[in-house]
Formats: sequence, structure tokens, C-alpha cells
Amino acid sequence: MNAKERQRSILEWVHEQEHVEVEDIAQRFGVTTQTIRRDINKMCEIGLLRRRYGGVSLPASAATAPRKDHQVRHLLVKQQMAMRIAADIPEGVTVSLGVGSTIELVAQALTHHKSLRVLTNNFSVASALSGNSGIEVIVSGGQYRHNHHDVVGPEVTSFFSSFTTDFGIISTGRMDQKIGLMDYDIREAEVSRAIITNTRARLLVADHSKWTPNSYCRVASFRYVDRFYTDFMPDQHRVGLPDSVEIIECGSPPSVQSLNVSVL
Repeated sequence: MNAKERQRSILEWVHEQEHVEVEDIAQRFGVTTQTIRRDINKMCEIGLLRRRYGGVSLPASAATAPRKDHQVRHLLVKQQMAMRIAADIPEGVTVSLGVGSTIELVAQALTHHKSLRVLTNNFSVASALSGNSGIEVIVSGGQYRHNHHDVVGPEVTSFFSSFTTDFGIISTGRMDQKIGLMDYDIREAEVSRAIITNTRARLLVADHSKWTPNSYCRVASFRYVDRFYTDFMPDQHRVGLPDSVEIIECGSPPSVQSLNVSVL
């Protein structure tokens, strides 16, 4: 078992037990406690776990908000995709990050970078990156949305249109094979369009559950996506995507995930 596989298993175990001792983890995987501490350090640095009482536990936010099993699996899938995107972002580049909880997870996964410039309208993204002085964060003005902790409106689209970034990372409310990316709110759709119009590499992060054509605000067709990060790609959707889209699968089909959830 390599380090990533071991870390996936550790995170799943902690989500099941809420707290696991370092000695028990080392014994379970047949490695030294020093190896386990390196694994734990990495996951704690990006906010997936926290050190506590000689072991490791869930972050405070996760521990105080109980979730059903399927909700936990859904969160872990999103964290897995966020980690993969972060691994593909080099140091010293500029990145646009838009709306959505998945994008916040991407920001959390980027906190270990030493040098970045991040443009965002998402205050949760800014908060996640605030502890790293090597990451310059530029935040847009606009109409504040209390429930989403971000800003929207013409100020935001103008803000993203004033820059050209190396990577633009967006999520989406729903996906349709023919229409492409869609959202529930026209203001969110406008933010995503502004990001993909003003970046060199357009990265979409969306799990397979988004293949449901019931949103009405069109964002863009798949021709405007360079890399598509997902947990897995159903064959019926894969064949309909443009050849220019690079598909990056970060997990397994649901029948496998229900038995062995991939995390990192």
C-alpha cells in the first residue's frame, strides 16, 4: 500500500471512529509511528484532520455537524477531487476561484503551496488561504450573499475580466450532455463565464451526480473546458464530450465507493 492509499484509508477510518490513536494506525498498516505521523501531518495541514490526545480526530466543523454515510462519502469524493487539482497546480501561478463549496475545498487543498496569486469572489476561499502569507489573495467587491459567503453581480464579472490568470477553476450546479454546464442562479453562471473567458487553462471540478439536466441558467458548453476533474465518468457521457477535454477521474463508481471510499 502506498502513502496515498494509506492516507485514504486513515481518513475513512477517522470518519467512522471520529478519533483514532497513532499507535493503532501504525499497527493496522504495519508501518512505523513516524510514517503515520508524516501522513497525519499532511492531512492536518490541509484541514482534513486535526491532532488530538495522542491521535487524530475530525476537524471541529466536521465533528460538530453529524452527517449520514452518503453525505460523508460525498464530502470525501469532493476532497479527493480538490486534492488532485491542487497537485496539478504549480507554484508561482495565478488562479481564479469562483463560487461553491467544492471550490472552497480546492482552496483548502492549495494551502500548502508556497507561492500563488489567487483571485476570488468567495470569502470562504479567502479565509481558507489566509493563514499562508506566501499566497496573495485578491478579493472582488460586489453584492454579498450571506448564505453563500461570497459576492456576485457586475462588479465580480468586471473584476475577473480585468485579469488573465493561468488557471481558472470552477464548479457547476448541473451538467447536460448537449447544453454543457448549468447553474441555478444567473449571477453564479455569470461569475463562472467570466472566469473561463479570462484564463489560460479552464478546469472544471464536478462529480458524477451533477449529470442531471434540471438547472436553467446556462454557463458554457464543454468546448470551454480544458480539464474535467470528476470522481468517475460514465461511458454514456464520456463519448459525448469533445476530444479537447482531458478527463481526470479521481475515484471509483458508486458500487465500489460504497465498499471502499477513495479520499485523497
